[in-house]
Amino acid sequence: MCGIAGILDPKTGNKQEIIKKMTSCIAHRGPDDDGFFIDEFVALGMRRLSIIDIGGGHQPITSADGRYMIFYNGEVYNYKEIRKELSDYNFKTDSDTEVILVGYEKWGANNLLGRLRGMFAFAIYDTQDKKLFIARDFFGIKPLYYLKNGNNISAFSSEIKSFLKLPDFKPEVNDAAVYNYLSYQYNPLKETFFKN
Repeated sequence: MCGIAGILDPKTGNKQEIIKKMTSCIAHRGPDDDGFFIDEFVALGMRRLSIIDIGGGHQPITSADGRYMIFYNGEVYNYKEIRKELSDYNFKTDSDTEVILVGYEKWGANNLLGRLRGMFAFAIYDTQDKKLFIARDFFGIKPLYYLKNGNNISAFSSEIKSFLKLPDFKPEVNDAAVYNYLSYQYNPLKETFFKN
């Protein structure tokens, strides 16, 4: 299953403690392993259920030059075919995680996403430009929630309950989502039952 989480607000204090709390509350998604990265801009973490490359797939996985790193949840069914397209790269693991990262480096985000067949949610961090790219599969099989602060994303996670560990998160009910759920037995909005 696996789970990922991140804090994108550089003003958040004690990011190391908070990201560990965020990933601890989704430990049931990945009891086998965890991994973290923290700098002055982000705190990123994951919980891993080891399925592909059990011994070598520890995350985060970094690019050969150390510039990019990936935190990943899911399974890409055609990763072996994509890996063949990337045969000029010397892979360190046998995981689909590394294939996604190398594909991102070679083809960019848009050209990579069109090649992936599977269920996934991932975050790729550019340690040089301090930019984060997050994506999920087009059907939303693997969950990826994000928390908005104005026009900015301040955090993301595989489960909403991770946000409860953020000191500035104030859970407020999204009345429109509740109304839709009670009326239609589902919520057609892009927002959840929590505001923002």
